[in-house]
Amino acid sequence: MGKKPAPRTSGEKKKFGAAALDRIERVGNRLPEPFALFLYLFLAVGLISTVVSWFNVNTTLPGAEGPTAIKGLFTGEGITWLMTTAVQNFIGFPPLGVVVTLLLAVGVAERTGLLLVLVKSTLGRAPAWALPYAMALVALCAHIMSDASILVIPPIAALVFRAAGRNPVAGLLGSYAVGIAAFSCTPFVTSTDALLAGISNAAAVPVAGLVLPVTAVSNLLLNIVLAGVLTVAGGLVIDKLLEPRLNRTGVGVNATAAEEASTDVTAAEKSALRWAGIALLVVVGLILALALPAGAPLRNETGGFLPKSPLLSSVIFIVFCVVLAPAIVFGARLRLITNIQSVVEMMGQAVKDAVSFIVVAFILAQFLALFTWSGLASWVAVSGAQTLKDVNFTGYGAIIAFIVVVSILNLLISSGSSLWTLIAAVFIPMFALIGYEAGFVQAAFRVGDSATQALTPLNPYLVIILGFLRKYEPEAGIGSIIARMLPFTVVFWVLWVLVLTLFFITGTGTGPGMDIMVG
Repeated sequence: MGKKPAPRTSGEKKKFGAAALDRIERVGNRLPEPFALFLYLFLAVGLISTVVSWFNVNTTLPGAEGPTAIKGLFTGEGITWLMTTAVQNFIGFPPLGVVVTLLLAVGVAERTGLLLVLVKSTLGRAPAWALPYAMALVALCAHIMSDASILVIPPIAALVFRAAGRNPVAGLLGSYAVGIAAFSCTPFVTSTDALLAGISNAAAVPVAGLVLPVTAVSNLLLNIVLAGVLTVAGGLVIDKLLEPRLNRTGVGVNATAAEEASTDVTAAEKSALRWAGIALLVVVGLILALALPAGAPLRNETGGFLPKSPLLSSVIFIVFCVVLAPAIVFGARLRLITNIQSVVEMMGQAVKDAVSFIVVAFILAQFLALFTWSGLASWVAVSGAQTLKDVNFTGYGAIIAFIVVVSILNLLISSGSSLWTLIAAVFIPMFALIGYEAGFVQAAFRVGDSATQALTPLNPYLVIILGFLRKYEPEAGIGSIIARMLPFTVVFWVLWVLVLTLFFITGTGTGPGMDIMVG
């Protein structure tokens, strides 16, 4: 009799949590699909710009030779602009080429099994007591696979935890929480860094003369620090909060779910992995030979690397080579790659998987181009900056408020790049005019966005994780996942804000060539 109240209480909590999540989901489901959303926003900006232009509104940016007039889309000038620049707006959209380029390499690494074998070999060697921390490290490093990491790592982590005599659900959900949070914390340069940098630079066009250009490594130093914090904090939450709670409620303790995947790495895979490591060393050696010697071609005119240099401008191509070369060697050793056509087919499949992004990128590019061309971006930035100055809200408190706003918006817009596209065009110019570099504003966005990614019911991967979870807990629902993600979100949010604040107080730039305040 004494055990009966606990299940009822747990059930009531789940029902209450599920009801709250249902309300949030209903609100979020009223939002259109990303393409339609940005199409509506494009039309709204076009309409607003046209109406405002009738009143001859203009604004003056600091350092500009004269005022910038608001131009309307639905005018002769606006229609001519759209018809003559639409293709260039799309082709010149910074994230497009970068993301597709990296996907070509990651697609080969994923389809040859290199990434999967790296994860299994790393986790399989960890002792039971260190498993949560090793898993956290692997989950954040696996973000180099982009969204694929959320599909690959959790089920493998569950298997490894189970093999080590630990709760498999803790491995499953813990790796999911860390993997989602790794949006801001991966110590490697990924397509996410390049994508956000491209959006930031596009949004910073109205204040291009004030701020430094944002690159894929502009937040690298911050990311490296956060990676260390995430590894320790993620492991602690799994070890001290999540797993004990699961064990108390009996979830996953006596799991008998059948798993088809194996955590073993075969002898052939180990051999192929060694050859892939040799290929990696060769590529890195070639890059160092082009960068380290005096007068090397990857140095700038002064012989250094900062603030600009061919090395920093080559980051995307370097990452492409570092991923692709080992993947080809790995696949060749396993006879998964027998000729160049095998590589081409794998690259083609990777691009095919990115078709939805390419389609949305078309309207994203038009939206950003119109927002800038119309002059609305400059007008909103100057007006917003002046308002912040008028209320004397130009200090670090404005950055904290911005992080809070991002965290809340993230519950309704789960795509980080979509959310950044929506708000970057307003906040980057606005904060630039009160003294903050675009790269630092981007870093603040990443802190607010990533910490709450695991909580949003609109995250498409939540349904997939729920499917994995139901192998161990058949009656689990979305509320079950959300309730177990809350400790991660709270801990990560607080710690990341503290780390960002430390960077601000010490004046440490968030990455190579990136300052905090406009010089």
